[in-house]
Formats: sequence, structure tokens, C-alpha cells
Amino acid sequence: MDPGGASRRSSRSAETWRGHIIQQLKHRDRIQSAMFRDLIRFYTGLLEKTSLTKGFLSGSGRPPAESCARSSLQQLKKTTGELAYKVWELQQQITVKECDLQELQTRLQKEGGRLAEASEAKRALRDEVEQVRQKNKTLKAAYDALLQRQREAESKLREEKEKEERVLEDMMHQKKQAAARMNHRNERRSRARQATVQKQLQTAARSKVIVDSSPSTPTSRSTSPKPEDQDKSGGRGATRLFRSASASSPRFFSSIREMFDRKRRGHSVRSLEEDLPFPVGICLSARVPVRPLQVLEAHEQGINAVRFSFGSDLLATGGTDRVIKLWDVRAGSLTHRATLDGSTEGITCVEFDHTGRRILAASHNKSALLWRLDDSVPKVTLTGHSRKVTAARFTCVPHQVVTGSTDRTVRLWDLNRAACVQQGEVASFCSDLVCSDSRIISGHFDCKIRVWDSRTVSCVQELPSQGRVTSLDLSSDRRQLLSCCRDDCLQLLDLRWTNDRMCFRADGFKCGGDSTKAVISPDGCYLAAGSADGAVYIWNVSTGGLEARLPDQHSSSITAVSWSLSGEHFVSVDRSRRAVLWSDI
Repeated sequence: MDPGGASRRSSRSAETWRGHIIQQLKHRDRIQSAMFRDLIRFYTGLLEKTSLTKGFLSGSGRPPAESCARSSLQQLKKTTGELAYKVWELQQQITVKECDLQELQTRLQKEGGRLAEASEAKRALRDEVEQVRQKNKTLKAAYDALLQRQREAESKLREEKEKEERVLEDMMHQKKQAAARMNHRNERRSRARQATVQKQLQTAARSKVIVDSSPSTPTSRSTSPKPEDQDKSGGRGATRLFRSASASSPRFFSSIREMFDRKRRGHSVRSLEEDLPFPVGICLSARVPVRPLQVLEAHEQGINAVRFSFGSDLLATGGTDRVIKLWDVRAGSLTHRATLDGSTEGITCVEFDHTGRRILAASHNKSALLWRLDDSVPKVTLTGHSRKVTAARFTCVPHQVVTGSTDRTVRLWDLNRAACVQQGEVASFCSDLVCSDSRIISGHFDCKIRVWDSRTVSCVQELPSQGRVTSLDLSSDRRQLLSCCRDDCLQLLDLRWTNDRMCFRADGFKCGGDSTKAVISPDGCYLAAGSADGAVYIWNVSTGGLEARLPDQHSSSITAVSWSLSGEHFVSVDRSRRAVLWSDI
């Protein structure tokens, strides 16, 4: 092994180590000098100031060298201490500033994070706003399309209504023409039959009949009696020997009567059995209801009308569900019997005819309908009103009805032809009607009651009322008229020449609507009406005071009440589909 090479390697490693140490020292010097560069600059400035001071002092009076050196050293020590203290203070300040800087950096990072979150939320909100704008655009387009469709539908509806009115006018014109033609044909046939009957009567009058006084002798007719027969009959002056066929042949007149009956029923909507009389009970004393016998949900929607039949054994109810329901009244309970449909809108009024075999109803669909109780399909539909029909009643003339409507007309109809024969116009809505002999009485929204001549449907009298009339009812003797008004008052009017009025009010009674119905008891001693609070109020006519108040059975406004003609039962109905049967038992 070469000792020289080893020495060279060791010297080379020592130089490497020294170089490394020198590099580390230089690095540290650069770092530390960089940290104290400002301090060194400040210290150099102080030294320059000190040297200037020394020069100034040496120029003024030159002290000895030792004293100058000593003072310079002391000054240097003092200055160095002050600088060291300032360096420490600066280091403390740097530390504080670094802490503050670190806190600021931490806060800056937090704020940066919050800013990033806010930016993300802002971006999300912008996306949502954009989505909402897109949805709004879509909805706006859909709304515009629907608005356009609505305008088109309204335009079509107006066209259809105009078309309907034209068709209705054409139909009414055709009906009038058909009725005129039918009347003309019937008049011609009647004249022809009358001429034929006249000829038959003349022929029968010219023919003579010999009547024998003995019951066993048969009668014989001859157109030229023999003289001896005349001589034989001359002795019986007190005996009627000759008579015309009108007195001797009842079959002849029965055949003529049947011929005219067939003529009248040729185009009629009635049957022969509907002309037969129907027994009607007489009420001597009506019972004041005190407790409910039965409470039931009679319809699927609100009930607007209720009416007992003339026999008091059948009840009819009509509601906004477009049907009429018939109920048997037996043993103090209501049993469903049948449902009459055919109306396209709600029922506003119901009434039985005097035979109890037919029922008439008014409807919101601008028409009145007639049913037979054994058929659920309307037998006759009376059309011609331009707005809803509020009332429909049978008149005292057979096969004739009258209707009132919110189109401000009162119309008289012939059921045989199902056509309007008379029409009266008025300046206000008609709310209800009643018929008495040759008069029609109507109540209106202009606070007036009008009396019409049923033969010409012309208004002959106007009676003032205290409020808008909601219903009318006649007493059984046709002498008193009851009106219910929106001013929460019932008025009883004497229809004779005195025209006396009685007003009936009660605490808590409030008329619940424009079609609230009030009734007179069959004996004319009591008045009854339903209130908006769901209670039935009954007044005594003789005393003018409140006789009874029946609460707690109805949860909504009572729309109509009805008293059976026997006076035994009382029914109230309301807008919440409920019907209550009352009695005094």
C-alpha cells in the first residue's frame, strides 16, 4: 500500500471538510447578515455620526489622546448597549408583527374559504336563477298558450251562445208556427164537426118518436106518422107524445162528448186518468212541530226545494245535484221511493199537481220540467227562458202552468202543446210565483209584489214590499198572501179589498238567501220559515208573536220548509244536504 497516496487522500478529504464548513459559514453569514442588514446600516450611520463628533471636538480643543480614546470607548459601549436594546425591541416588534401577520394570514385563509363558499353559493344561485328563468319562460309560454286557448274558447262559447239563441229563436218561431197551424187545423175540424153535429141535430129534430104510456108497448119511430095515430094521441093532452133525439138518445150525446174529448187529447201530453179527481184531506188544526222524527242526508249536494203532495203521503225534494227525490211519508218516517232525473242543472222549485200524479220543477238550465210519478224521465220540457227559472206553478186552469225567471219575464204555458201561450215582461228578477183563481202573483227583487191577469198575463196591480222578495205562499182559502223578504221580515197580506198587512220578526231570525222559502200552515194559524243560523222559526198569526223555535238539527242555512196539508208533519231542508221531519208527537 502506498503511504503517499494515503496521505494525499487524507489531505483531500480534509480540504473537502473544510470547504464544506466554509460554505456552511458563508451561508449562515448571508442569512444572518440579511436579517441584520438594516441594523448594520443603522449602526454604520451611528459610527459616522460619532466620527464626525470626534472631529468636531478635536478641532475645538484637542484633549490628550488617552482621554479621547477613553471617552470614545465609553461612548461606543453606551451606543452599543443602546443599539442592542433597540435590536431586542425590534426583534420583539418583529415577533409581534409576525404573530399579527400569522393571524392575518389565518383570517385571510378563512375569509378566502368563505369567499370560495360564497362564490360557490353565488354560482349555485346563478344556476338556480337561470333555471327559474327557464321555468318562467316555459310557464310564460304555457300561460300564453292557455290564454290564447281561453280566448279561442270564449270566442267559441260566444259563438255557441249566439248560435243557441238563434236556434232557440228559430225553435220558438217554429213552435209558434206549428201551434198556429195546429190551432187552425183544430178550428177547421171543430167547425166541420160542429156543422156535422148541427146537421145530425137537425135531422134528429125532424124525426119524431111515438111514446106509448104502457111500459110493455115498444116505441117506434116514423118519419110520416099516420093520421089515425095522431088521432089516437090527440086524446092524451097531458102526455108528451113526441120528443127530439136530443132528449131521447143519451148515447148520441155521449158519442159527441167522446168525439170532442178525443179531439182535445189528440195532441195532449196528459192521459185520461190524470183528469180524474184526487181526494184531498182537510186540515182542521195544524200541529206545531216540537221535536224531530227523522234526520237524514237526502241529497248529494244542497237542497233547494221541498213540497208535500196534496194527499200528504208523498214528499218531493229538489237540490243542486240536479235530481228530484220522492219520499213516502209513513209512520212518522221518510222512505225513499224514486228519483226523477233529466235536469242538467240544479232544481230551484218543485210542486205537485192536484191529482198527485205529476210533479213540476224549475231548473237552473233555463227550463221547467214535468214528470209523471211512474216515470223517471221528464214527460215535458218547457224551454224559452234566457236565464235560470226560479219558480214553476200549476195554475187553476187545467193543463196550464206559469213560470218566472231571472230573465225578467213571466210566461204562461199550455201543457197540451208544450208551448208558451202568453208572456209578461217586468223590470226585475222574479223570485217566486203563486196562483189564485184568475190571478198570478209574483215576487221580485225590486221590493215589489205584482198581480197578473192569468188570461192575458198583464200586470194589473203592484204591491210594495219592505225588501227583496224571496218567496210567496197562499193560505188554503186563497185570502192571505205570505211573503218572505231579505230584510228578515215575514209579511202577511190580506188579498181582499182591505189589503191589511202584518209583519212578523224575531230575535235571531235572518233570511239566509235570495230563495229562502216560508209557508203558511194548512189551517192558516201559523207561519214558518228557516233561518241562516239553522233554526226553524214558527209564528202565531193571531197573536203576532213567536210560537216556537226549533234549533240544533241543521248545521247550515235552511233553504225551504213545507207543511203537509193534513197538518200532521213538517219538513225543513238546508244547504248541507240535510232534511228533517218534524211533528208534535
